[in-house]
Amino acid sequence: MKILDRYILSSFIKTFLSVFTILMFIFILQSVWRFIDEFAGKDIDLEIISKFLLFLLPNLIPMVLPLTILLSSIMTFGSFAEQYEFAAMKSAGISLQRAMKSLIIFILILGAVTFYFANTVIPYAEGKVLNMRKNIAQVKPAMAIVEGAFNDLGSINIKVSKKSGPNGRDLEDVIIHKKSENRVGNYTVIKADRGVIESGENSNVLSLTLFDGNYYDEVPTKTYQEKLKAPFVKSAFQKYVLNMDLSSFNNVDLEDESLKHPYKMLNTSELRIQLDSFSNNYNKGVDSYDRLIKQRSGLQRSLNLNKSKVQKDSPRQLKKSITQRLSEEDTISKTDENEPYDLYATQSIDSLFWEYPFRQRTQLFNVATNSVNSIMPQISSKKNQFKQKRILLNKIEMSMHSKYALPFACIILFFVGAPLGAIIRKGGLGLPMVIAILIFLTYHFIGLFASNTAEGGGLSPFLGSWLSTIILFPLSIYLTYRATTDQGFVNLDFIAVPIDKLIKNIKANVFNIRNKK
Repeated sequence: MKILDRYILSSFIKTFLSVFTILMFIFILQSVWRFIDEFAGKDIDLEIISKFLLFLLPNLIPMVLPLTILLSSIMTFGSFAEQYEFAAMKSAGISLQRAMKSLIIFILILGAVTFYFANTVIPYAEGKVLNMRKNIAQVKPAMAIVEGAFNDLGSINIKVSKKSGPNGRDLEDVIIHKKSENRVGNYTVIKADRGVIESGENSNVLSLTLFDGNYYDEVPTKTYQEKLKAPFVKSAFQKYVLNMDLSSFNNVDLEDESLKHPYKMLNTSELRIQLDSFSNNYNKGVDSYDRLIKQRSGLQRSLNLNKSKVQKDSPRQLKKSITQRLSEEDTISKTDENEPYDLYATQSIDSLFWEYPFRQRTQLFNVATNSVNSIMPQISSKKNQFKQKRILLNKIEMSMHSKYALPFACIILFFVGAPLGAIIRKGGLGLPMVIAILIFLTYHFIGLFASNTAEGGGLSPFLGSWLSTIILFPLSIYLTYRATTDQGFVNLDFIAVPIDKLIKNIKANVFNIRNKK
């Protein structure tokens, strides 16, 4: 590798690593703020939180890496242009394409690594994050008794009017509702004037000692009259000790990985299998329900979807006596007078309906109306189910395409940022940062809009994943061409020159003002 290539590559990598670290730190803080509610008050170890954030890092790569490449390329090439290093290269006969050679190779290698990372590491980390979030959600908040409200403590609900003493262990006006495994409801109530909470430092047993109270237990009876005679059993006590086992209170396996996701935890080969399986099940479900509805409503028969040869013993056969009544609509040859035929194949529904008397027509109409009214809610419910399945299918396909689109987006954003930096001729974190953020937000929101539209079926899943990259591709070609030919970002001479001539003509002809030579 030549000295110039080594210098350009090292400059870009230094900027790349610095920007990547800063952006990753910012996105981690944003993630901590987003998930802070899931950790609050649950006494989760710092080791578990650190492991959660570690597995969360790969999931941030699709956001951080494209922005890092775009900003790094703008800053690096903008700094080269600002310090006239590109001018020195061009004077030595080195073009922009030649100067970008080492970086192009680096970006292509980075794109291949990004695809491998998106196809293997990100699904694995996504599975870890989803399972840890599920396990943490099952952890109950740290035990705390709030004054003036019922608090759920394992097998009891407790309410106290006031807490005092060290660590709030002394309680006043205690009301306890004990839960029963056999019956649903509050059938056992304990009321005491005061109580004391006692528990060892590492003990799983909580001891609640109550003083001067009453124990109420509702007696189960078979009839309401018996309940009126003996509503409950009441016993008074001076001291009552209630022990509660809290060993299973927070007994949650945070390492459990039983949760599976239909697409977030899969690589491309697994996604293809998943997509084929879901597609086949979806199509079979639609066809099966379509046949079921047509059979239940009689539409299959009335529309002659299954035309078959009518046998002589069929109830649909009618003799010559009936065909004479319909001779005005369908003439039947005399040679076929004794031949049976399918009435549904030759007559319309309307013509058959009006052959019945008025009373029977009314009955048929009511039966049809009731049948439609009963089927429509079922169809509406099934339609929503198929819609959700269709959305899931689109998400699976978009997840597969996104793994291919990410490396291409990184490469295209480099060819947007590098020539743009050479054009604006500004390095540092000022103007390059503003331009990079504007371009990235445009790229991100186009992708977000496309993916949301594709989920509902408004776009194909392919376009939902690739649309933002496809839109930026012509921009990268345009900027590379403008930077290579030493032109500005946009040539406005075709607008500015005619306007300038028009202003001069107005000054000279209307106001008689001529520019001094």
